[in-house]
Amino acid sequence: MSMGRLPAEADDRESKRARGMATPLIGFSDKDKLGTLQPHDDALVVTLRIGGYDVKRVLVDQGNAVEVMYPDLYKGLKLKPEDLTIYDSPLVSFEGKTITPKSMIRLPIQTDSDVVQVDFIVVDAYSPYTAIVARLWLHALGAVSSTLHQKVKYLSEGRLKEVIGNQAMARQCIMSTISRRPNSEHSTSAENGL
Repeated sequence: MSMGRLPAEADDRESKRARGMATPLIGFSDKDKLGTLQPHDDALVVTLRIGGYDVKRVLVDQGNAVEVMYPDLYKGLKLKPEDLTIYDSPLVSFEGKTITPKSMIRLPIQTDSDVVQVDFIVVDAYSPYTAIVARLWLHALGAVSSTLHQKVKYLSEGRLKEVIGNQAMARQCIMSTISRRPNSEHSTSAENGL
């Protein structure tokens, strides 16, 4: 029996098997709920480093097709009109209103040491959130989010990394939205038992 090298095919299979076993799986378990208030129906609201600044009140919405930036963030980042490019496709707001944004900007989002470039649609409308990150960001990062577990998980450099949600911030955003509603909406909802 020879103790030489394995044929190239066997080397490839062995190498693939070793890599496959070393790659952690992205998943969630009951252990991921530790540190969260359960049961809950909170949105997943995180702090992300956008354009070089730590930005609070960022909604992670895997049901959204575009990343959105609201006026507070636009002003906070000290962006200028010349930083923006034209964007004129209509969007539908939380209230069901059609909004036609006028601009878009590409900015980096950094999570740990990982940076993903994202096109934000700049919307001049009220939101309790400073920004919304959506499927494009999640897919570019290779991330999976869970509102139940209040986490975003992704693989980087062979390690599983997490972005943790902030339930208190999520609840503040909801309260801000409720307190902004016109009085007529409050009374109609109360009269109907909603």
